[in-house]
Amino acid sequence: GDRRVELEDFSGLGKIQPLAAAALSLFLISLAGIPLTGGFIGKFYLFSAAVQKGYIGLAIVGVLNSVVSVYYYFRVMVFMYMKEPQETVTEPIPAPTLAVIAIAAASILWLGISPNSILNLATRSILPLQ
Repeated sequence: GDRRVELEDFSGLGKIQPLAAAALSLFLISLAGIPLTGGFIGKFYLFSAAVQKGYIGLAIVGVLNSVVSVYYYFRVMVFMYMKEPQETVTEPIPAPTLAVIAIAAASILWLGISPNSILNLATRSILPLQ
């Protein structure tokens, strides 16, 4: 059957697959909503919209949930960079997979650093619906 992925499976990934670990770290940082990532922009606009519509309690719960989630996301990074690898044999990451990872990582950074480009596109796309 399918094996469950355990936290220990990430042990030493920073040593074994440094590019994959760096990309995963960026994805986790974005999920946590840290500034200069797409996740921050998404959470910022989501919580801002909730406050504007009067859902202040919901926005507070969302922010608190984001703060708590940082612990879980950063725990994975601790295992990747501060624990010894469990296995020394690894398969190389296929080039197409690396390309997708690189595009996703660049997109997260681009959206975090320059959100107006995609936000303007999103705004224009909903104008006909109003």
